[in-house]
Amino acid sequence: MQQFIQGLLFGLYPYLAIAVFLLGSLLRFDHGQYGWRSGSSQLLRRRQLMLGSNLFHIGILLLFLGHFFGMLTPPAVYHGLGLSTGAKQMLAIVAGGVFGLMCFVGMTLLIHRRLFDPRIRKTSSGADIFILLLLYVQLILGLATIPFSLQHSDGSTMLALADWAQRIVTFRPGAAAAVADVAGVYRAHIFLGLTMFLVFPFTRLVHVWSAPIWYLGRRGYQIVRARRQAP
Repeated sequence: MQQFIQGLLFGLYPYLAIAVFLLGSLLRFDHGQYGWRSGSSQLLRRRQLMLGSNLFHIGILLLFLGHFFGMLTPPAVYHGLGLSTGAKQMLAIVAGGVFGLMCFVGMTLLIHRRLFDPRIRKTSSGADIFILLLLYVQLILGLATIPFSLQHSDGSTMLALADWAQRIVTFRPGAAAAVADVAGVYRAHIFLGLTMFLVFPFTRLVHVWSAPIWYLGRRGYQIVRARRQAP
């Protein structure tokens, strides 16, 4: 039974979560564009919002990039660059710790602002609060993996986690077995991360797809002129 649950959670559930993530985002963009927003409340507690939002967005973006390249880069690539498995793990621990703490401070400010300001609380939906707390728990789980990683300086756990991710994205069998022996906090972190992909299309997180990246390559700037008052 344990082996069956392991295969279900870490062998089949990833594909379910990714399928809902992609198809759900596409369908929501096609049929629910009026709900495609971040739901800003920037007019309330603006200073706390700016600080918390900047720390959160910078931290979460760097954490995502670190997880993406760290988990999906084959060992032969970073070995070819002269980076050993142990050194790569230490780099991941330091960078993940710094960016994770940055994100943690930002999220703490955002959660405090949203839950303890009566005006902002009234403008927040249940889905807003749910996804914010889900992200918070996921971040805490990620930070909680650092002490466990320090106990395996040879990078063996990191290799097992990377093997799981690479088997998933390349549709190779044996993904669930790759993480069968890692600490429970890693498996909880993976499961909650997959759950975030699953609920992504049904929350305000969809506004990520609307990030104006094309602004970086535009040739000119919008010209805004003050409106003249009638004499």
